[in-house]
Amino acid sequence: MTHLEHCMETLITTFHHYAVQDGDGKTLSKKELKKLIESELPGFLKAQNNPKLVDCIMKDLDLNKDDKLDFEEFLPLIAGLSLACEKMYNLHQKKGKK
Repeated sequence: MTHLEHCMETLITTFHHYAVQDGDGKTLSKKELKKLIESELPGFLKAQNNPKLVDCIMKDLDLNKDDKLDFEEFLPLIAGLSLACEKMYNLHQKKGKK
């Protein structure tokens, strides 16, 4: 398996690891999303310093308004965070070359 394929597999298995906790396995409830963010993205959560962060994320990502996130609804969170991290990476690269 390539490095990128392994990353994709990890993303999928991580999503389902948390989605299965309420018995569903296909979607994340708000409770499961909170647990995933607390466990897998603790730096992001701490940096936000917003007690309503999970509520805001759920509201923004839950396109069909069923109070759950399927994998397709969850991916924009990962994509957005990845884009922000890549911007920070580029800033650090530029500072290192000066």
